[in-house]
Amino acid sequence: MPSFFQFTQGTESRVRPSSDSSPLLGRFRAVPPTQHHDQRGGVRRQPSQLGLLSNGRGSVHVGYGALVVGGDESGDESDEGEDDNDDDEGDTGSCLAWERAWRRWVVDLWVRPKQLAVKGVAEKWYTRYGLLVFLPALMTIAWCSIPFPQYPLPHDDDDDDAQDKTPGHGKAKVQVNFWFFLFVYYGFYNITALFWITKVFNLYSLNWWPQSLGFPLTVSLIAILSVAAPIPIYYMDATRFLTRHNTTWISWTFVIMAMPVAIAFLILRNNERHLGLRNSLSETQRIFTSSWWTSDPADTFARRERRRGPVPQDLFDDSPAARGSLVQRPTGGAALLRRKWFPASFVRFLWFCVALFVGLMAYVLGEAYAEIYLRTLPHNSFETVVYVYGWVVTVHLLDALTGWVLGIREGERVGSYPLSWVFKLYFMVTYQTYVRALYARLRSPKQFVILQILSSTRLVVLTPIMMTTVFHKVLSILGLTTLSYGTYQKLQTRNVFIRFLAENTSMAAFLGSILVLHFGANKDVYPYFAFEEDHGSGGKHPGTYPSEDYDFGMTFWASGVTWGCELVASLVVRILIRVIFGVDVGLEGRMDLAVWPELLPTCVAVTLHVLQNMLFSIIRLRFRA
Repeated sequence: MPSFFQFTQGTESRVRPSSDSSPLLGRFRAVPPTQHHDQRGGVRRQPSQLGLLSNGRGSVHVGYGALVVGGDESGDESDEGEDDNDDDEGDTGSCLAWERAWRRWVVDLWVRPKQLAVKGVAEKWYTRYGLLVFLPALMTIAWCSIPFPQYPLPHDDDDDDAQDKTPGHGKAKVQVNFWFFLFVYYGFYNITALFWITKVFNLYSLNWWPQSLGFPLTVSLIAILSVAAPIPIYYMDATRFLTRHNTTWISWTFVIMAMPVAIAFLILRNNERHLGLRNSLSETQRIFTSSWWTSDPADTFARRERRRGPVPQDLFDDSPAARGSLVQRPTGGAALLRRKWFPASFVRFLWFCVALFVGLMAYVLGEAYAEIYLRTLPHNSFETVVYVYGWVVTVHLLDALTGWVLGIREGERVGSYPLSWVFKLYFMVTYQTYVRALYARLRSPKQFVILQILSSTRLVVLTPIMMTTVFHKVLSILGLTTLSYGTYQKLQTRNVFIRFLAENTSMAAFLGSILVLHFGANKDVYPYFAFEEDHGSGGKHPGTYPSEDYDFGMTFWASGVTWGCELVASLVVRILIRVIFGVDVGLEGRMDLAVWPELLPTCVAVTLHVLQNMLFSIIRLRFRA
């Protein structure tokens, strides 16, 4: 009998896999065995885990993720050939060059990410940072620089604008075309938001759209609704004033982004995923599927416990104690009743919805926080520091709440490491973008210096201290963490890598946007970057510090110097971590991207969306009647 699939007899033990194997993720191993048979019947080993530099040396743990076959370019070509055989049924020779390029740079990276394709761009620093840092920054700059059709303000608009939010956002100087804003500017903003939500669901391994409609039709209907619903609001005199407020449009985007979550919830409800009992299966179906939900609950639970070994809780813990530990499973009538009414998969989805809700609320709170700051300008150095670190505390609290909801260990609420990776990036970029926007309202180089000293000191000094075993032990004693030291160190290293991405992409987008918005065609649409303190009196407001007013030159060059200081601080902290702990921060980031290829498009989507949020919150909307 021919063998179409190669299976290897499993050896599920009741101890943790050794450091050169992979953890059990769900029902499947993250990597195949490191040994397999060649064509002559011999046994050979894989050349290296993940195929990354130095065979994974400098990593916290080498064998925690999926296997990306290492080797030279011939191995990659052979894999591509196999994929082509699958897709084109052996007709790979007829593929044109552009088809290969389309598959390699679009399908394999953004649509259906593959490990080899993502590994290829993750190993090279210029492609890695080009995609994760400069691509979202350039797309944001291009989006905000598209020239708006503009018209002069009517004379009767001065009275209405006198009570508007100046001097923070700046006074509106022109009217803009409603249809251009709706279909081009706001339409792309919503498409980015839907792409981000979709990619987050991909990481969760759940399709949010109805199978009968499919993804293209479902997302097209939501996109049409996102631009169609504001039209009657604009045309009705009683509600037209709502279209002048940025918060109204951001709130509507919040609703659009919540629709995929609501649709997924309704699909699960319709499929009765919230119930413990399912429809009965035939005897033939039971041969190929588990009879968990169709047999006697007590008997099924007992048989399943005997059949399935324990799953390790900690993906990164290689300590001897963890290798011999067992996962405690609920037993007894209480566990059966909970499984009957609230299956784990549905509870996990509810936790996932909570994490999404907290994340979506973050940028709404950011808009309100920025509004408070801009309405109370000007500020001295102390007030600036209070604002910045008030926002830092707010973002970190939301980040901690979301991190707790997501978890990283199986059975721990959502229990998804890649989702925690993406949301950590989301909150880090959110924090950084609002701080960058603040730079345009700093009144002297002294304020830049104070903020940078505090930021760099916190990064260089506190980060190595927080990675020590003593600090981890203190957190464990206080009950602030239940993670092993290996997992805790891994997360701290990952956070340094994510912070590096957030700092650089937010600063690149900020410097590029103030250039194109200060000198470009949309200068009057974004008076925030015109650096004028016009209070409607026709002149420039003297300000509290006449000799230290903010302007474009100081903002641009001081921000550039700040970026240089941040790069130096990041390099210093990476060296300290490598010397003290023997961990390579860059390698950890590359390994995560290679292990979970969906991280690449999801990170680009979330970064682009957050950068757009910052610019959308400061645009001045006056539509031509």
